[in-house]
Amino acid sequence: MSSFLFWFMKSDSDDSSSDSDEEAAEEEQEEEREEEENRKSLALARKKIRDRSNPLDQPEKSFIECYRVNKEIFLLLLKAVDSTRNTVLTSSIPTNIMLAASLRFFAEGNYQKGVGNDRFIGMAQPTMSKALGEVLKIIERQIYPAVVRFPTDETEKDDIKLAFYERSGFPSVIGCVGGMHVRILPPGQDKQLYLNDRGFCSLNVMLVCDHTMMVRYVDANNAGSSHNSDVWKNSPLNEQLSTNVKKGEKKFWLLGDTSYPLKPYLITPFPEGENITEREAKFNEIHARARIVVERTRAALKNTFHCLLGPRMLYYKPEKAAQIINACIALHNLRIKHNMQLDEPETVADDETEPSECNEASARAIRIRDKIMDSIA
Repeated sequence: MSSFLFWFMKSDSDDSSSDSDEEAAEEEQEEEREEEENRKSLALARKKIRDRSNPLDQPEKSFIECYRVNKEIFLLLLKAVDSTRNTVLTSSIPTNIMLAASLRFFAEGNYQKGVGNDRFIGMAQPTMSKALGEVLKIIERQIYPAVVRFPTDETEKDDIKLAFYERSGFPSVIGCVGGMHVRILPPGQDKQLYLNDRGFCSLNVMLVCDHTMMVRYVDANNAGSSHNSDVWKNSPLNEQLSTNVKKGEKKFWLLGDTSYPLKPYLITPFPEGENITEREAKFNEIHARARIVVERTRAALKNTFHCLLGPRMLYYKPEKAAQIINACIALHNLRIKHNMQLDEPETVADDETEPSECNEASARAIRIRDKIMDSIA
């Protein structure tokens, strides 16, 4: 083959290859343009859905199933969100849709099931993240302080004491304390701090509730490896009640299980074992009858707000996860205030840890527990 013929054939082959590359590049660009147009069309369709949608159009029963609050509570929350929202961050989202999306997330704990496929919301995940952040801030600043309050008024405390005594036979109880573990995404730093004794990362949430299952105090800022006794000792509530006792306040008690220290204001059961007496066992039975309310509260919270359930996991940093927990507790209390029926499960999934006993007890606290036993057992 002559050198001229070889050069001609090679040149023709190179031209064909170049043409193919150009065609492929054009096709790729065309596909990208189509994808971008589809994204814009989807965003526009979602916006039209949001603009035309009103969650309040649903019947009351399906509304409650969807958002876990009734329309009366929704309107109360809507007023708070509408008056203080940051419109710079979420200007394109109607306030009612922003609130509804957040409530759906609390209810289901899953974007795709709870928000992405909801015909009343039509919100993309990045937009949902901004909306959730705004709603959490507003609930934390306005709603939570108004509905999660430890009893300080003497008349209110007397009413709680009477109710506990009538239900269980245990005197002078103003609340029951317990822990609740909520799974979180393993944090990038200090993972071991959040790894609990069941082998998953969590926040150890301390709850105090009254006889109606109203949460009166919550501390959601403790890592999952923290023992209940340490959570209690480091809590502002422990310091507050200790101060009250030093100032002379008497005959008021919280009830806790054996993972908490025995204090003059925090009464725990007698240790179980072969050496327990009949009267101590009777005391423990009455104690458990009163304290069951905190276990029921924990179960109702998780059964209502599935974002708190173990299998769901909160895919957020600990700080934001704590905000979500506080928001759910505030909504739980609003449900009680508005006489909504609590969603207590028939059986409770055991995703809680079993903390070891705390043997810390002062001589004064032991004497107080013995006196209580003498009066009820």
